[in-house]
Amino acid sequence: MTFDATTIAMLKTGIWETFYMVVLSSFLAYLIGLPLGIILVVTDNDGVYPIPWLQKILGLAINLMRSVPFLILLFIVLPLSKIVIGTRIGSPAIIIPLTIAAAPYVARVVESSFREIDAGVIEAAKSMGASAWQIIWKVMLPESKPSLLLGAALAVTTILSYSAMAGFTGGGGLGAIAINYGYYRYEPGLMWIAVILLVVMVQIIQEAGNWLSKKSDRRMR
Repeated sequence: MTFDATTIAMLKTGIWETFYMVVLSSFLAYLIGLPLGIILVVTDNDGVYPIPWLQKILGLAINLMRSVPFLILLFIVLPLSKIVIGTRIGSPAIIIPLTIAAAPYVARVVESSFREIDAGVIEAAKSMGASAWQIIWKVMLPESKPSLLLGAALAVTTILSYSAMAGFTGGGGLGAIAINYGYYRYEPGLMWIAVILLVVMVQIIQEAGNWLSKKSDRRMR
């Protein structure tokens, strides 16, 4: 491998494309998945606003979406990217399948965080006459904040791994460099550099999530 200015520029572009895909798709996934996760908990039999039939239908739909392997989902959704964005290759085209794949995962992560809340805290809020919305906004979200931040770090690293797999279908980023140049063009050195950069990004995201979770945990103050 020739580690010249062209290679360095390509790696810089790969880092930026990966960052762009992960940040935007994570934002959109949470825009969809956070409300879904809240609805799953709130509408449960023991929730603050029980609607069991809605909870069961939503849970089934989320499970069905999560059961589709990401590579298969890519091939299914990329035609939608062609319609919406005008192309099915490159980083922008991967945002839609990344979001669709990550949103159900985020919903389950949020649901898990909310279910960790002490039931006594919610009962106390109910006894004081708090509405369902007040319980969600002023009790459940603040109480689950540390767990939500840890879950967010896990979700974002999962989206990062999805973005790397998108290189098989013409997506950009470090995954595409590892596959197109490292694997197909027999440049193992370049492939390993791309992999190491992805590992570093995962470590940064995870450590940031751990730090934010500890800072927000009132029990550790």
